Amino acid sequence: MKKSSSSSPSRRKPSRKSSNSGRRPWFWRLMFRFCAIGLVLLAGWTVYLDAVVTSRFEGRRFEVPSRVYARPLELFEGASISAGALERELQLSGFHKGAGDKPGSYQRNGSRFVISTRGFSFPDGDEPARKISLTISADRVQSFSVIRGEAAPIIRLEPARIGGIYPAHKEDRVLVELSQVPALLLATLMAVEDRNFYDHFGIAPLSIGRAMLANIRAGRVVQGGSTLTQQLVKNLFLTRDQTLLRKGNEAIMSVLLELHYEKDDILETYLNEVYLGQAGTRSIHGFGLASQFYFGQSLGDLDVHQIALLVGMVKGASYYNPRRNRERATERRNLVISEMEQAGLIEPERAARARGLPLGVSERPSYSENRYPAYIDLVRRHLARDYKEEDLRSEGLRIFTTLDPAIQYAAEFAVTDTLPRLGGAKLAESLEATLVVTAKDSGEVLALVGGKDPRFAGFNRALDANRQIGSLIKPFIYLSALQRSERYTLMTPVLDKSFTLEFDDGRRWQPKNYDGEERGEVPLHKALSHSYNLPAVRVGLDIGVDVVSDTLTAFGVDTPISQYPSMLLGSVSMSPITVAQIYQGLATSGFNTPLRTIREVTDASGEALSRYSLEVEQVADPAAVHLVQYAMQETMQEGTGRSAYNILPRQLTLAGKTGTTDDGRDSWFAGFSGDLLAVAWVGRDDNGATALTGASGALPVWSRFMAQVPQHGFSPVVPDGVNYHWVNTERQALTDKYCDNARLLPFIAGSEPAQTVSCSGTLERRIRGWFEGLFQ
Repeated sequence: MKKSSSSSPSRRKPSRKSSNSGRRPWFWRLMFRFCAIGLVLLAGWTVYLDAVVTSRFEGRRFEVPSRVYARPLELFEGASISAGALERELQLSGFHKGAGDKPGSYQRNGSRFVISTRGFSFPDGDEPARKISLTISADRVQSFSVIRGEAAPIIRLEPARIGGIYPAHKEDRVLVELSQVPALLLATLMAVEDRNFYDHFGIAPLSIGRAMLANIRAGRVVQGGSTLTQQLVKNLFLTRDQTLLRKGNEAIMSVLLELHYEKDDILETYLNEVYLGQAGTRSIHGFGLASQFYFGQSLGDLDVHQIALLVGMVKGASYYNPRRNRERATERRNLVISEMEQAGLIEPERAARARGLPLGVSERPSYSENRYPAYIDLVRRHLARDYKEEDLRSEGLRIFTTLDPAIQYAAEFAVTDTLPRLGGAKLAESLEATLVVTAKDSGEVLALVGGKDPRFAGFNRALDANRQIGSLIKPFIYLSALQRSERYTLMTPVLDKSFTLEFDDGRRWQPKNYDGEERGEVPLHKALSHSYNLPAVRVGLDIGVDVVSDTLTAFGVDTPISQYPSMLLGSVSMSPITVAQIYQGLATSGFNTPLRTIREVTDASGEALSRYSLEVEQVADPAAVHLVQYAMQETMQEGTGRSAYNILPRQLTLAGKTGTTDDGRDSWFAGFSGDLLAVAWVGRDDNGATALTGASGALPVWSRFMAQVPQHGFSPVVPDGVNYHWVNTERQALTDKYCDNARLLPFIAGSEPAQTVSCSGTLERRIRGWFEGLFQ
């Protein structure tokens, strides 16, 4: 048995050796295959990441903004322009004052100008360079001649470039080139975030090791080891997830980025991409935009303490937000200033002075360096509305807008000059104002002021402040009624007497006139021109709140409208641009004409981009609109808008309407001449009371603007189916021209009164009528 048992292991031992030696080659072959497959996958993944890095980085790196131009100024004999406006426009277009011989220069001697134009390639053809001479008198070009170049009766100046936008981003961006960035900011960024930026290959293992050690000692994340390249990769291509896969991709892509591009290219892109804050749904990327957003200044104008704050915020833009966490931001800023001092970037005295300064952050965020930020904001929205998104991704677009620099100047002056005079100094400080100006017939937006600081690129009240419109709704109530000519004419008596509405739930509503008075029966035209509330509500309830709502919708309101009776007193909210849209329909005899800011967009080679068609639609009976226009003219002559003629000439015929909401929270005026339509709003951002009415708040702004701009009076063409008759409104009858109480009113054919009253008339009126007839 022993023998047998001793011999057995000797037989099994070789057997085990044989088994192990058989597994090892198999194991290593398997491992080799796994490694090979892994390397192939890694290589493929690296190739994919390389494609992602190169394609997307190239797109960001060479992105150029679209150039936005004002409308071109046309010069010819008889052109309407003042000498001051011409000189301002020349300067805006980059012309230099001198002898006027070199292209892009001009000479002014009183009212005489000599201008050497540069020539320009417009979408519809080239305008050659010329030298011209012209004289201006009484706000018109009196003489005009071409001194050098191709003769022409009319020339177009090179349009002023008014901004640059990035349509594909649907927002303004403030991109900076490396050469534009202050050297102190670059040095501070290196000192704080990546001292070895110009020495590593995208990742810095020693920095990562030091950061890991520091974090282990602290028991939490107190130090990061990412290079600027890694931070850029994370911003451009990756999420903020803290996973090994994301960190691995970050490292590979960082090395790939360094392999393909120069350090300066990477740094410049970093400066324009780094995340530095949040404003609602909008992210603040890049030092250029952050400088505007926090300080309202260009990057090149920042002081030491401001540079330190921006660099400090790279570590955590939300955590160190200076508007929300002032103490925390100050502590971080001072830490960065100390690092600047230790790195020898600033002297100790300068550092101490910088640490003692307040943060210097502006109260309101600003987003743009554009000269007309509110107008550019509307251009950007119209681009998204009118053009295909894929077309707008092209680089270097040229956008030709409708902005008229002279009109814009007058609009800005009207707001900034008038607002401080309204309601006393204390109230004026809290007031804001907007002004929207359009061409009456075409709907082109010529000027737009978004607040009392026209250069401020923040909340655009002209587009985004939805406020109750008050009595601005009344023309649409009466238009709805006058389209039912069998029931309503301008002469129809309406009751100016209080009443109470009781709702099904027991609530009661009792509208009142603004002045608290009641006048009994008044003719409809007077109720509108004097803006009486009670007749308007009675008429609105008679024809139906839904009918008035439909009229507003047809004229361009694209948001839901309350169906409550209080809507008839203007409780419906609209932005100033929407008010301009619906009043455009009144000015153009019932056409819904979409407002527009863009005449043409071309790509970099000059090819026009296709655009969606805009439909101009007749949405109201032009005869009824004519009657409303009549009452709106009466508003300016006899009603709530008559104070406009305190500064405007009487011969300038105008049509308009005031609007006021409770406690003067909103003061409106909308009106038009023969050339221009303008809508003014005055109020407070906090919706507080102002004690202003439409006549004492918005109307002075509107009038001030109109007084500066040469224009023609409003003289509407009488549409077919409208006849004028002399009537006695008190007796509801036709009458003789020379009778007392005679008034000439327009009527839709068939709606004029059937009965006639005669009179002898006063001797004076009869004699005057005889002479008038003699000379007609």
